[in-house]
Amino acid sequence: MQDMPYVVSAKRFSVLPRRGTGWAVRMGRVLLWVCTLGLTLPAIAAMPPGEKVARGSNCFSCHAVGHTVVGPAFVAVAQRFAHQPGAQAVLVHAVKFGHVGTWGKIPMPPHPDLTEQQLNEVVSWVLSIRSGAKPAVAAGVKTYHYTVNGQAVTLDFPVFRTGTKKVTPTVFRGYELFNSYCFRCHGEDATGSEYAPDLRQSVLNGMTEAQMTQIAMEGRKAKGMPAWAGFFSPHDLKAIYEYVAGRAHHLVGQGDPPE
Repeated sequence: MQDMPYVVSAKRFSVLPRRGTGWAVRMGRVLLWVCTLGLTLPAIAAMPPGEKVARGSNCFSCHAVGHTVVGPAFVAVAQRFAHQPGAQAVLVHAVKFGHVGTWGKIPMPPHPDLTEQQLNEVVSWVLSIRSGAKPAVAAGVKTYHYTVNGQAVTLDFPVFRTGTKKVTPTVFRGYELFNSYCFRCHGEDATGSEYAPDLRQSVLNGMTEAQMTQIAMEGRKAKGMPAWAGFFSPHDLKAIYEYVAGRAHHLVGQGDPPE
């Protein structure tokens, strides 16, 4: 981290912490987290102990039950280890100390904060979902429609807060992250440079959030791009993607986006 550029320009910012640390903001984030999971308190109470631990930790940042995110689907893990002797111990060790290689090049970070009981509860829950669990079928995806210079733009995420021209917190966070780290190779404000591709054009050419996440996590060693796994979270990369997509479609201009 010592060689990271902490100041982008005189009028900008250094590497910023997540915005807002007051009690009200923290409580708002807790409520948003619960709402995002779509869980009511009775639903949480009815969960198996292992699922409670998984949702209370960071497991669902990289995994889902029925489909691949950054890491494999839990059902895929359960199916692979269904009839392997000692699967419980193998998976507990992998979760506790981290692992890479079984499912690709992106390493799973260690979880030393989880107790032995919690580790066993998580693994027991994952192994239990193999029977009858099916990959999730995507429901109707909500779309957002904009008009830019007479051209219709449709995205699967909002760029602006409802009824305003102020960007969402996610898009603004993506701006902060991009112009703290990614700008060194991809150009300030995602304008491109001689060192790396113009990511705006990559988005227009069809690069999805999942593809950007995979590339960023794994890196491109042959091209000099570092792997960001363990530094950026999937939520960080989602924010960066939404910012770049907003820039690509001319919804977000250069400089500080209105928040």
